[in-house]
Amino acid sequence: MRVFLIGFMASGKSSAGKRLANKIGLPFVDLDDYIEEKYNTTIRLLIYDKGMDRFREIEKECLETLINEHEDILISTGGGTPCYFDNIKLMNKSGITIYLEVDIPTLVERLMYAKKDRPLIWGKSREDLAVYAKELLERRQVDYNQAKYKVNGKNLKIDSLVDLINMKA
Repeated sequence: MRVFLIGFMASGKSSAGKRLANKIGLPFVDLDDYIEEKYNTTIRLLIYDKGMDRFREIEKECLETLINEHEDILISTGGGTPCYFDNIKLMNKSGITIYLEVDIPTLVERLMYAKKDRPLIWGKSREDLAVYAKELLERRQVDYNQAKYKVNGKNLKIDSLVDLINMKA
């Protein structure tokens, strides 16, 4: 079984993904970490060196590779992964997609104190970040809403995700 966690940056895809994969016995891959390891660089430098368009192509190629190489896997995608090419359709065709939906104030709070480098929000104040996150989330919502399942990611309970997956598997 393949499971894809999608959602906005800081929605909890990576942290929930690790715990969920452990509970359901699937190998876990964070797509951004996979790309960084494969290209021996950071996402920030990859975008800087290759540009955003090429980064999105690399992201798609890596997603396809993981799908083709693994029948059983839990993949935490990047926030923009479902929104480019036909990635959301590919993920829906290949497995279970779960959208971790989180409100803007919670996302902004998490992003302000996140340890992970997030190229799309470099140098933004809290106010600028709130406006940017709202606008970007509105644009991405049409893709996120194509996920097979939507769950509230604010106070996510891993056991509820386990139950959801077990019901659908």
